[in-house]
Amino acid sequence: MGELRDQQDLSREVTGTERVWSGPVFAVDADLVRLDPRSQPVARQVVAHDNAVAVVALREGAGSSQPGGAPEVLMIRQYRHPVRACLWEVPAGLQDVVGEPAVEAARRELAEETDLGARRWDVLVDVYASPGFCTEAVRVFLAREVYELPLDQRVVREAEEAELVPTWVPLEQAVQAALAGQLHNCSTVAGILAAERCRSRGWEGLREADSPWLTSPVAFRN
Repeated sequence: MGELRDQQDLSREVTGTERVWSGPVFAVDADLVRLDPRSQPVARQVVAHDNAVAVVALREGAGSSQPGGAPEVLMIRQYRHPVRACLWEVPAGLQDVVGEPAVEAARRELAEETDLGARRWDVLVDVYASPGFCTEAVRVFLAREVYELPLDQRVVREAEEAELVPTWVPLEQAVQAALAGQLHNCSTVAGILAAERCRSRGWEGLREADSPWLTSPVAFRN
């Protein structure tokens, strides 16, 4: 089988493409792609979306609010209109500033959504949100050594984000909720399970915050 690793494949010929709609966050493209040199092109619709970041902020020991200093993760509950549901999620957002490193986007989102910063950043896991039709790649970070931002560095949250109430949740409770089907945001579930696994291994194998990652060459901005 060889190495178990996803790889980019630019060998498939795109014989035609048309941008049929474009907005501030994503666009919709109608592509014709030849999957095999001997076959006729097939139609595929692609949502060209901004990449995104998510943050599993974790604290334990003396910094934890849990009995015995048990590990806890920071979560928020946010209304998501497309699925008409309020979801428990880790802080997250779009990498929508051109040229901004993913870890800087993660710092920004953690600050904007929770009024917190972190001194230590590592990569937990990388995922595609829905690769069957969407270009969005998500990098999930582990943030540790968390601290409160001074008042002059905080932002006023608006729209759905105005409802956010950052809540520290025991890591074990978050893991059990994910496995019980009580959590549904993909980067949240992946990040929480990855954090629990990495912690059980003494954080061995964490990648550096600026390590390379597999993103679509046709992502909306980056």
